Amino acid sequence: VPEHLKTIAFGSEVFPIKQFNRWRKALPGTRFVNLYGPTEATGMSCYYEVDRDFEEGDSIPIGKPFGNTGVMLIDGDGREADEGEICIRGTCLTMGYYRNEEKTKAVFVQNPLNDRYPELIYRTGDMGRRDDNGDLIFMSRKDYQIKHMGHRIELGEIEANEDLLEEIKLSGCVYDTKRGKIVLCYVGDITEADLINALKNRLPRYMLPNKVIRLDEMPFTANGKIDRVSLNKMY
Repeated sequence: VPEHLKTIAFGSEVFPIKQFNRWRKALPGTRFVNLYGPTEATGMSCYYEVDRDFEEGDSIPIGKPFGNTGVMLIDGDGREADEGEICIRGTCLTMGYYRNEEKTKAVFVQNPLNDRYPELIYRTGDMGRRDDNGDLIFMSRKDYQIKHMGHRIELGEIEANEDLLEEIKLSGCVYDTKRGKIVLCYVGDITEADLINALKNRLPRYMLPNKVIRLDEMPFTANGKIDRVSLNKMY
């Protein structure tokens, strides 16, 4: 157990509750801060200092924005909502992507809530909502939402339920659009069959993976995120 850690700040990926509670139990006197923010907004945009316990199925909020940073939730009609795409404005925004005008124009757009003067916002592609305290909750990536068997499904919700299992170390869920199948890859001490049986007690039938692949190790991008492009090539 680390003896001298006074503050632990974490970001880039969602901290699973199971692992987070282990850290907090081992370091009861340490300050924990959850951070959120894309590179396009020069690093971190929101923060939440953990001040309470979290149970299985909970999400640690990403909290409220730093100074000179505005965070809005925009729905499909371009209106501000309690649940929608996380959009960022303020002095933190970068100028765009180097020599990639098309990609820049796609995500650095005029603020739909401002018709008075030019104001760029960055559309993160992340979906979020506000809780009863007004704190932001990260839900999933916009492109992780799928339509399967007539239902709208968050692939991140499948991962979150799997990560609660004691035998699971890491998981990544992708969607085979050509075959219309949910594919779940994982690292852990459990067989594919036992994992499916365990998920039957946690997920409705239409959310159960159609294919499960056990890996020796999870592929990561250069930024330390789960490499879902590689996962898509494994089936």
